Amino acid sequence: MHRPKPNPLALAMLAGLLQLPAHAALYAVDTGPYASNNGKFPAWYQDSHGRTLDLCLSKAVSSRVPGVPGTPSYMCTLLPTPGVFDDTQPVTFPGNFPDEAFWFTADAAIADATRGINLSYGSAIEAAFSADEPVDGDQVSFARVRIRVDVPAAGTYVITHPYGVEVFDVPAAGRRAINMTRDIGIAGAGDFSGALKGDVGPFLRSVNGPYTEGSERFIGDPNLDERVTGSPFNTNFVRIEGPNGIDLRTEVFSVSGKLSDVVRPTPLVPLRSTYSRHTENGDLRAQQDVFVLAPPRPATVTLTSQTPNLPLTEANGTGTWYTQSALNPALPTSLLLSADNSVAIPSSSVTTASLPLVDLVTITKAEYSLANGTLTLVASSSDETSPPTLTARTGNGAVIGNLSGNGALKTLSTTLSPIPPATVQVTSANGGSDSEDVVLVP
Repeated sequence: MHRPKPNPLALAMLAGLLQLPAHAALYAVDTGPYASNNGKFPAWYQDSHGRTLDLCLSKAVSSRVPGVPGTPSYMCTLLPTPGVFDDTQPVTFPGNFPDEAFWFTADAAIADATRGINLSYGSAIEAAFSADEPVDGDQVSFARVRIRVDVPAAGTYVITHPYGVEVFDVPAAGRRAINMTRDIGIAGAGDFSGALKGDVGPFLRSVNGPYTEGSERFIGDPNLDERVTGSPFNTNFVRIEGPNGIDLRTEVFSVSGKLSDVVRPTPLVPLRSTYSRHTENGDLRAQQDVFVLAPPRPATVTLTSQTPNLPLTEANGTGTWYTQSALNPALPTSLLLSADNSVAIPSSSVTTASLPLVDLVTITKAEYSLANGTLTLVASSSDETSPPTLTARTGNGAVIGNLSGNGALKTLSTTLSPIPPATVQVTSANGGSDSEDVVLVP
């Protein structure tokens, strides 16, 4: 499913993409130096759940699925290419090296002759060469999602998969009427960070794994079709919905990936650390809200900057963590957190992070009058007991002015002409900010 060669424009029949909530897919990549035994590619990628996968070049074979003569049941996805890579010979660079190799693959299929559906799905973190054959200096890496479907009728098809939802408007039935390849991260010149921005991740893994072959461990056996876990949206399946009641799905994938022995920090991605306070019946009410991304349980995430320490709660098995503290902060201050995933991944180390605590700023009105060139802003701070100064800026950072008012809710009305700003940002003296598109009114 991984051919033809990567093409950043290889999108066909994609009418639109339903954006699910943003997620941290991959967390880090090996920054080098890059060794010849890996084709001068990064040795590993790490996902936001903390799993680190080596470039899978092992010749280990499955102890669960016997191979056939000429086709070993490799635990890595090794694709022999005549004249380029002979999998029966030692892997050397550049003399006998795969023109495509993988840190991760997950493939699935749906075939229903009665309904006329034949679907193939693949996701991967791939190593390849911009000149097709292994040439030093041409190394590229990318995150790939590929969907190809034979469909029986024209119409709108919705495909849900572990890393998102795709919507296709298909004008005519036929073979590969849906044909989408999305490659993100093709940069080259030694820059392999682009794949971190792709859709693929965290890594799917077999619910029956990890598997051990000799001294090596793998997140799945690509020779088997198995149920998986790891989708950031808990959509550990592929489903196609379409005209005439088509609704088919599969929950089994063939997955490959070699677990690395490198010791890596537990991922910890700050999302929000805000406070609010107000007076109610003469009493001060304060709270601090903390949101982070970290590996799902059995990992632990702890707010350590208060006594006693406060554990965060993980929601939905996707690695989103939250806690609330009722302490009244003395500003400015920062919150200290720790994340530990060593129970699930013994090679992971504890990560600590300092998060600035800021107020929550909310813009409730951003309007520009075309008639008189007046911009009107209304915004508030979550700090009602000591309302901070709120400053408005255009989207490019130019200062518009301070909002006025004695309370937490403040306003600004000023003339800006002849061109209105597309967006505005309101920042607080206590660190919070909010941005909004400007609404044009007569």
